[in-house]
Amino acid sequence: MICRVCDSSRLVPVVDLGLHPWANNFLRPEEAGHEPRYPLHVVYCENCGTSQLDYTVPKETMFANHTYLSGVTQTLSDHFRSVAEAVDRRFFASRAQKRVLDIGSNDGTQLRHFQALGYEVLGVEAAQLPAELANSAGIPTVRAFFNETVARTLGQPFQVINAAGVFFHMEELHSAADGIRCCLAEDGVFVIQCLYMKSIVENDAFDQIYHEHLLYYNLSPLDRLLRRHGLALFDVEFSPIHGGSLICYATHAGREDESARLQALRADEDRVGANTLAWYQAFAQRIALRKDANLAFLRDCRAAGKTVFGLGAPVKGNTLLNYFGVGPDLISCLVERNPHRRGLVAPGSHIPLRIEDEITAPPDVYYVLAWNFKREILVRYRDLVARGVEFFFPVNPRERP
Repeated sequence: MICRVCDSSRLVPVVDLGLHPWANNFLRPEEAGHEPRYPLHVVYCENCGTSQLDYTVPKETMFANHTYLSGVTQTLSDHFRSVAEAVDRRFFASRAQKRVLDIGSNDGTQLRHFQALGYEVLGVEAAQLPAELANSAGIPTVRAFFNETVARTLGQPFQVINAAGVFFHMEELHSAADGIRCCLAEDGVFVIQCLYMKSIVENDAFDQIYHEHLLYYNLSPLDRLLRRHGLALFDVEFSPIHGGSLICYATHAGREDESARLQALRADEDRVGANTLAWYQAFAQRIALRKDANLAFLRDCRAAGKTVFGLGAPVKGNTLLNYFGVGPDLISCLVERNPHRRGLVAPGSHIPLRIEDEITAPPDVYYVLAWNFKREILVRYRDLVARGVEFFFPVNPRERP
């Protein structure tokens, strides 16, 4: 293969997690054991420093029947509201007419917050269920995979284009980037919300590697991609959401000077070597140690006769469970809030899902797969914590100063 960003063939394997099923393919019990498995390997580009997967599961396989709903988690909705308010306040509060396009808009949670600020909103979402929910809630949504062809059908330009957790998913990456450029108003702002690979490595959060995440951005590779398509970063914020994310602001190349905080964060990447091969090789070694420690904990729980439930059924949890080789013998069930996953089992591990409202007695231990919402979880379950239920976090994101 060639690099997804710069087309170089100088790709070096750095993380090998083995063969995994597509991690969002929750199954009916009778389907368990028949799911295909695909290589889950991260390679590093020696030319541009981008980390990326070397295998692509077709987007039609992964996203057409996607069941993830962004509105289920209050922390994420609150985050989206703060992003909408910050973008409007900084750039477009005085505009009488303003339009926003959300790429990979899911159930419309992000757009609902822009709508409340007076924006004309439009979403583009490939998955059937969230697109239907958004449209029924009054969030106009086109069901499609965003690319340049789709972009040219959307009409007048947008002051804001938002891509939350999707710009690193795109199989048609360069077509999508060209589509963003052609849809973006002359003074428009492209807001990229993405996992920060530097934080993933610092947190040993290898579970955020899965087939939907084709690319893993630090600032330098991301800016290189944008400049290839006539766009450029001009500012960035670090957000603790998902264990460490970037909120990047881009526009047409040459329109804005780089902010001091963008320059400072890029310098910090250079200082720690976050775009070097050695950085990723050390990460791979720590992943193996984390596997040993987690399996020891779960086996000790079983030996002590403790019941263990998984808390949450995020896609990343399936990377963790399948790499660790955990099944129903160690974790009895995964407790989920999304009712559309009732009666299903997790891909690969085949651990059954149960809906939170249907749990009549808590376990001895909650093994928290949705660790990125740690604060919300500990508040929501504070009564169980007080009663002695243990909440074990297999990944503990670092607190930034």
